[in-house]
Amino acid sequence: MLANRALPNSADLKPYNFAVAGHEGTLCDPDGELFIKPCTQQEINFYETAYKDHPRFAELMPVFLGTLSLNDVTDVESLNEQLPAVADHISQGMKEEAVRMAKENAVEAAVEAAGAAKAVRDNVTWKPNMTKKIATNKSVVLENAAYGFQNPNILDAKLGRRLWADDAPLQKRRRFDEISKATTNGSHGFRVAGMRVYKGSENPAELDSHGYKVYDKDYGRLQVTPDNVVEEMRKFIFNSRAGVDEDLGKAIAGAFLDDLRRVEDVLASEESRMYSASLLFTFEGDGQALRAAIEQPTPTASPSRQETRPEKKELGLSASRVDSGIVMDDDGQLILNGGAVDGSNGEIVIGGHQPVLSPIEEDDEEDDEISSMPRIYSLKLIDFAHAEWVPGQGPDENCLLGVRSLIKIFEELSK
Repeated sequence: MLANRALPNSADLKPYNFAVAGHEGTLCDPDGELFIKPCTQQEINFYETAYKDHPRFAELMPVFLGTLSLNDVTDVESLNEQLPAVADHISQGMKEEAVRMAKENAVEAAVEAAGAAKAVRDNVTWKPNMTKKIATNKSVVLENAAYGFQNPNILDAKLGRRLWADDAPLQKRRRFDEISKATTNGSHGFRVAGMRVYKGSENPAELDSHGYKVYDKDYGRLQVTPDNVVEEMRKFIFNSRAGVDEDLGKAIAGAFLDDLRRVEDVLASEESRMYSASLLFTFEGDGQALRAAIEQPTPTASPSRQETRPEKKELGLSASRVDSGIVMDDDGQLILNGGAVDGSNGEIVIGGHQPVLSPIEEDDEEDDEISSMPRIYSLKLIDFAHAEWVPGQGPDENCLLGVRSLIKIFEELSK
């Protein structure tokens, strides 16, 4: 995918403006296909071990392309040496901006790191990070899960009833416990940390320059309650102002539901611990673009793929978007191209019919054409600053609580 795109000019680089939560300092090109995100060594370790030893878990994560060590002596040549696999696909301007950011933040990061070390030593001293900058000179290079959408709706659901890691100072533990008790973290095991909804308000004054209504962290802390969480989540998907009607909304909710069940299955089979990790929900928020993406024909399927789907003719299905997660048949019925919880692919017909599963064989020859098609939805597990593998300690029930609550909510939304 990266090799097929024109690289941006330095003047076009900008902070990633679709972030709904998290820390500052992320750099991306105008389309946001690839970005450089400040992170801790623990997060880097978690990415590397997931891709090496936990392939099913890694499928839930953003595509990991490498890491960078940025400090006051970093130059472009050192970036090239650190990222040999993708160096040719990162523009000179983006590299120069990363170097500039590294030099600017080196001293500040060192000061912050010293303060964090003191907090760990006395287990008490702690103050909230008001600058939203991480005390680190390291960055992870990822492909952006929101890339390829025309007007993506994005929701960050922070998982867990407990939000602090074992090494957190006492004051931080107490503060985060207060947040959990006062929000749906405590009742449901997750909280809306941020949300962006395209044309999400009838009042133009509530929309940003891109036409989005932005729900900040206070929305999830103060306005979303155990009693209204389902209806508040409905605002993320169902939006007649943007052309996302009931049928489209239910299809998207059903697609997320299928992926959430897969997340549950993977987390239940792994032994990990993640604190303040999130599930990032993304889908095409422009109803017209969403329907067009669903209806867009897939590149001509290989004979092998056609032969493995004999039910296609009987069901009257078109060849539209079998890769995307959602298909629309000749009668306008929406179909989810999901998968069983065991990871196998299959088609799930929705709209009053019983699920019909049929195997779908992957064909690598079609990958390049498929990757350039407009995207429909994505669900990714993100934010691993406080994540580790814990062999022998069982599944992460803290995160699974939130995933299972989200499954129940999306079951309601997809009805």
